Order: sequence, then structure tokens, then C-alpha cells
Amino acid sequence: MPDERSEARRRRIPEATVVRLPVYQRLLAELLRAGQPTVSSEQLAAMARVNAAKVRKDLSLLGSFGTRGTGYDVAFLIAQIERALGVGLDWPVAIVGIGNLGRALVNSEGFSSHGFRVVALFDVDPSVVGLEVGSATVRHIEQLPEVAADLRPSIGVIATPAGAAQEVADALVGGGVGAILNFAPRVLSVPPDVLLRYVDLSIELQVMSFYQSRRSEAGDAEVPPLRAFGLSRLPERPARPVG
Repeated sequence: MPDERSEARRRRIPEATVVRLPVYQRLLAELLRAGQPTVSSEQLAAMARVNAAKVRKDLSLLGSFGTRGTGYDVAFLIAQIERALGVGLDWPVAIVGIGNLGRALVNSEGFSSHGFRVVALFDVDPSVVGLEVGSATVRHIEQLPEVAADLRPSIGVIATPAGAAQEVADALVGGGVGAILNFAPRVLSVPPDVLLRYVDLSIELQVMSFYQSRRSEAGDAEVPPLRAFGLSRLPERPARPVG
């Protein structure tokens, strides 16, 4: 009998679905803390600001978990989503750039609570190199190859100024890091087998300014609402699943 985890990994899951899964997980965790044992696709969709058909399709890619008339078991569904996302596995992380953003990332609960373990920190500033931040010592970026060979980080996080980002990406790739999360406002060039994602706060702010300017010019009624994915509040009482 084929292993369920292997079967799920062989199943192709679109990137848009992968992006939604952590939001579903977060909302389901809130429901579980509120004492709600089951949830319908309609309720989860309303909370995530997507349609119910999309929720059902997303979850069907992980397996068959729902029961008509009852909905989904919240705790079980959380476990299935976390398994698909690799939560609980060990993901060593190296962060390059230990300024305000880098320090905030080091101290973020989002790392330790989801299996991400910060193992190495790098910077070029002499006043920063050698400091203890979190549970790691900041090293000079020149030490990255030897540190990467020893600690083998799976993910590299770039929190440097834009001008240094490509050089840092090259160093991470050269050190065998196969996935990069880039906070620097610069488009990077990496080999096709390296996973690369961007978190650009300036772009998000420009999106907000676009809608704000349109709202001031045209009025609220004439401006399409900005889609807020996964930001709805919990119901005051657990909603009864309808299927």
C-alpha cells in the first residue's frame, strides 16, 4: 500500500493553493482554540475571503477529508495541512543582514513555531559581527561558505540593502542553499533549481497607495475593494457546519 505522504507529494499542488494553505491553517487553529471541532467549507471560505468551491478544491489536493453534512474535522485538517507544508520537519535557516529587520526575523515566533531553526547569522558591519542575536553569533559574510558547509542551512533569508542582495544570493547559492527568501527591494538572478520568493514591503505599500489615491479621487463606491485574504474575524459563536 503506497505511503500517504509520498502520494501527497507526488500530487501536483498549484502555487496559488500552496500560498492559501498556511492561511487555512492559521484560521483553523483559531477555530480550534475557540472550541469549534468541525468546520464547513463555506465557513472556512468566508473567513479566508475566497469561495467555497476553491476551498474544497484546495483541500482535495491533500486528500479526502470532508464529510457531507458534517464538514471537516478541524484538528485533523490542521494536521494534514501541516504535513503537506512540512511543518514539524527541521529547516535550518541562515539570515544575512542583521539590522532592524534581520533582528526582528531572528526573534520572530513564526520561525520556531513552524520548524524553522535559525542556525547562522551574517553581516559585514564590524559593530554587528561577533554579537549574540537570539541563540546565534553574527559572523562575517566571508565565513558563509565554511559555515554553510558545516551547518547546511536549507533556507537563506536576505535582509540586506538592495545593493548587496545579489552578491549575498550568489554566496548563499555557492554555499549550497537551495531556497532563498528575499526581503531586499531588488530582483535577483539565481539558478533555476533554487527556490526564490520575494517579500517586498515597498511594493505592498505602493499597492495600498494606489487604492487610497483612487478612493480619494472617486469615492469608496466606485473603487473595487482590495482583496483581504484570510483576515476575517472569528464568529462570536462556533458556526454549525452545513457540509
